[in-house]
Amino acid sequence: MSYQVLARKWRPRTFETLVGQEHVVRALTHALTDGRLHHAYLFTGTRGVGKTTLARILAKSFNCETGVTATPCGTCSACAEIDAGRFVDLLEVDAATNTKVDEMRQLLENAVYAPTRGRFKVYVIDEVHMLSNSAFNAMLKTLEEPPEHVKFILATTDPQKIPVTVLSRCLQFNLKQMTPPLIAAHLKHILEAEAIRAEPAALNLIARSAAGSMRDALSLLDQAIAHGAGKVEEALVRDMLGTVDLDYLFDILDALLAGDVAGMLRVAGDMAARSLSFSLALQEFASLMTRLQVAQFAPRAVAEDLPERQRLLDLANRLDPEYVQLAYQIAVQGRNELHLAPDEQDGFTMTLLRLHAFRPATAGDAMPAAQAAPARPASFAADRKTAARESVPLHAPAKPVAGPVPEFQPISQSIPPPIPPPDAAPPQPLAAAAPPVDEENVDWHALLATLELSGMARELGQHCELRSMTGGRIVLCLPPAHRHLQIKTSQDKIQQALSARFGKPVRLSIELDEVSGETPADTARRQRQERQEQAVAAVERDAFVREAIDLLGATLIESSIKPV
Repeated sequence: MSYQVLARKWRPRTFETLVGQEHVVRALTHALTDGRLHHAYLFTGTRGVGKTTLARILAKSFNCETGVTATPCGTCSACAEIDAGRFVDLLEVDAATNTKVDEMRQLLENAVYAPTRGRFKVYVIDEVHMLSNSAFNAMLKTLEEPPEHVKFILATTDPQKIPVTVLSRCLQFNLKQMTPPLIAAHLKHILEAEAIRAEPAALNLIARSAAGSMRDALSLLDQAIAHGAGKVEEALVRDMLGTVDLDYLFDILDALLAGDVAGMLRVAGDMAARSLSFSLALQEFASLMTRLQVAQFAPRAVAEDLPERQRLLDLANRLDPEYVQLAYQIAVQGRNELHLAPDEQDGFTMTLLRLHAFRPATAGDAMPAAQAAPARPASFAADRKTAARESVPLHAPAKPVAGPVPEFQPISQSIPPPIPPPDAAPPQPLAAAAPPVDEENVDWHALLATLELSGMARELGQHCELRSMTGGRIVLCLPPAHRHLQIKTSQDKIQQALSARFGKPVRLSIELDEVSGETPADTARRQRQERQEQAVAAVERDAFVREAIDLLGATLIESSIKPV
């Protein structure tokens, strides 16, 4: 006997065996039990969710020799012939190949004749949206008032293309996509009946790759059985599908937390050596970030039997919730931009470097200059604070600097507080019993420099402008272009830092509006630009450079000049 594929062998033959469409089964079962039979049904949904299967079961319910029933016997001649696809009164029409009006007219002319064997003559028109407008118009009258012995069952994956005049004449049912757990459970049931050993993780991979289609899942299962020589194992299924092992992603996150850029790039190279899809890798990474965020906010929602549960919980404790949100956005955006990259590996590499560049500052980033190695770090992107420590004044002589490089404060902390008038009392440190602050003349730049903020909270404060401060309530203004920084946890951290600074509870609110002045981020950007212009001017004034330009016609490439 020839082999029958699983999608055909395990096609449901009764409403009870249909998986994932309980809402449709309930409505049809009640209608058949109560004898409320409509003359036209429309099943809509994506491929492989059971539209044709439902049509055949419904045809058996209409023509079963035991009577119109929601539980056809499956053994009478009518049921057996419908299952075998040779029932004379069940006409399955492929609208994709019968689109013309003449073909539709010929089909409808035969509808007036009584059924040959069954109780009803059932027309199943698949992909009905492919019919031409003339064909739709030709069937309108018959579809509205067909003979008593005719039932129409239409199926389509694109109901938007069906004229509303046809939709109004049909009883419409929208079939849902299958969820991965439902598909995996059904595949497990089939493999147990087929006596085939399978790993649960492999079935989960197939279920996710099926994208909601049970038929696609069964086809992938057939392929996995053949690929694994009768076994369905996770490693073999990953190799077949080209999906990324989660160990790669966990290794990337471990290297990211350690600031090991070389380690991240080494993992990317290993993935390229195995010809893994970087698009799927970023998709899996975004999915992993989702599960990490769930583990941070609802750890009990993480399944106890999940193989990577412990690693998820460990990473959830080590990563900031704000950074997980940012990493998710970076992964999604990086995947969308892969087609713009020189090649997929370069796009994936830049996404990893972006994850590193925007990671929160750690204790190692604040290492004193005296303890730092004099040589530049080997990693691609040193932290901005490290870069600041390595900088020297623009006017410094071009000679080796003896000893450790002087430490400079970050730009956001280099803005001096307002200078009090000569007759003013010396400033007092703000503590729990500090004197009241002059709320009319608060300098947000200076105030922000005294707050112990880091990560996304610091970025949010840098892009804000102080709008008002009255009665313990501080209102900041954030430009709409930076609305993505307005994260609840970041606002809470700023509010806590302000309360600690003033020694009393402070209420903070952030409004989205254009700023009227210069934010700390704008100040830092302007100062960087000024230093760059000073560096270019210094090089242009250099006697050797001027002589090279005059004698050799050399050109000064300003983009190659960096302030030191």
